[in-house]
Amino acid sequence: MKLLPKQTRVDTQDGLGLGIEAAVIMALFFGIGAGLDWLFGTRPLFMIVFTVLGAVGLFAKWKYRYDDRMNELEAERTAKSAKASDRSRAA
Repeated sequence: MKLLPKQTRVDTQDGLGLGIEAAVIMALFFGIGAGLDWLFGTRPLFMIVFTVLGAVGLFAKWKYRYDDRMNELEAERTAKSAKASDRSRAA
């Protein structure tokens, strides 16, 4: 239908997307830890362990994502620089 607006894909690289991702992951891991603590009666051992595990995993994911993005940008910059030097040699 032409009356409906075109759907666009949400960019999760922006700050809001990363913040929501962090909140959901931390709440999920905290909840898993709380559930295990309730199940085994070990307060707050699993809550602490799973919260730390979730935070470490989240920061590792962000670091690898950041490194991949920087490598992509470096490759683009190198390609543009090589094209510019080829043009200056041809001229």
